[in-house]
Amino acid sequence: MAKFTFNMPDIGEGIAEAEIVQWHKQVGDTITEDEEFVDMMTDKATVPMESPVTGKILEIAGGEGDMVSIGSMLVVIEVEGEVPDEVIEENEAAADAAPAPKDDEVEERIEVENPDPSDADDAMAADPSPPPAPAPTPAPAPAQKADTPVLATPAVRKRARDLGVDLAQVKPAEDGRVRHGDLDQFLSYTSGYGAAAKTREDEEKKVIGMRRRIAENMAASKRNIPHFSYVEECDVTALEELRGQLNSNRGDKPKLTLLPLLITAICKTLPDFPMINARYDDEAGVVTRYGAVHLGMAAQTDAGLMVPVIKNAQAKNLWQLANEITRLAEAARNGTAKSEELQGGTLTVTSLGPLGGVATTPVINRPEVAIIGPNRIIERPMYVTGTDGVERIEKRKLMNISISCDHRVVDGWDAASFVQQLKNLLEKPALILVD
Repeated sequence: MAKFTFNMPDIGEGIAEAEIVQWHKQVGDTITEDEEFVDMMTDKATVPMESPVTGKILEIAGGEGDMVSIGSMLVVIEVEGEVPDEVIEENEAAADAAPAPKDDEVEERIEVENPDPSDADDAMAADPSPPPAPAPTPAPAPAQKADTPVLATPAVRKRARDLGVDLAQVKPAEDGRVRHGDLDQFLSYTSGYGAAAKTREDEEKKVIGMRRRIAENMAASKRNIPHFSYVEECDVTALEELRGQLNSNRGDKPKLTLLPLLITAICKTLPDFPMINARYDDEAGVVTRYGAVHLGMAAQTDAGLMVPVIKNAQAKNLWQLANEITRLAEAARNGTAKSEELQGGTLTVTSLGPLGGVATTPVINRPEVAIIGPNRIIERPMYVTGTDGVERIEKRKLMNISISCDHRVVDGWDAASFVQQLKNLLEKPALILVD
């Protein structure tokens, strides 16, 4: 018998560590060569680890959510016989490939591990006054005595049972009968306002995997980027009519949603606003304005929000975009999206579809400098001037377009002008199809 220590390999992207997302094997389990035993997550993707040997697991690096440095022990396996030399050499090479931490990373760790005690003193000195006492909770109204029969209609009794309320605790009206209003008053005292909801038990859930990556990325984005948002209303009645016509004659092509039309309009507008399709390198102080549009498409999955990227969106027609949107969204949902499909975006579109709300202020996908959010389409009456010059009221389909920008790179005038030009295309959709 021999013990083989499998070190965390360098899985590219210049990372120093990876997170344990899910163990497929535990201590005591047998494992075969090339069998997947754990999923590790980097900043970009989840990567399954495969065993190079067959044997029994003796030790694992940690639990789900723990971080493992490149080159450090990931799992120890008991192997029958000798471990092949090529496996040992490859494993040692993985340990040697561990990148050294950057100086600023070392400094940040030192600051976190050795906080300045004066910080706490300053914080305490800033507000020497004791915290205000909590406001008293109103006491419930006097209830009936336990041995007093409760007078109430069957409807009130049923409602009380459904809410888990003991009618003996509810103060009745002057005639001694408990009515719905008396029950409402009792609930307003005991639950704050309105009808009482069933209480569920508290739950603690460790933030790991994709959820932790989202939390870290969003916090970094809001911490480092001075966001501003701009919202404009667009009349998409003609756009929806065009979409219906295209779908009715699509043959074996995929059905068009609004998104391919919106992406095409965005790609046609961006050449006049290169500051929107850009990335900002904070450390180097350099903004790169891209000619090609690598469009990130925020997709909700069971694991959390993922942003697969449509590469060279400006070179694709409506049907190609529709195919790519479907393919990437499905890959994101089932976890098969490749690492290269989840990085390299220059601009992101985020849409909640029918849940899109009236207006959104989306968070920028750093290091990009802008994110666009189409909102829900609603129908409402609107003044419209006809070709005869007469103004009349018509039912129109309206949608708000939101954009959030990095104010270090994009001025408010640029963002507003971009959206106004985009609006013109969406309201005159024939222009979208013209080269």
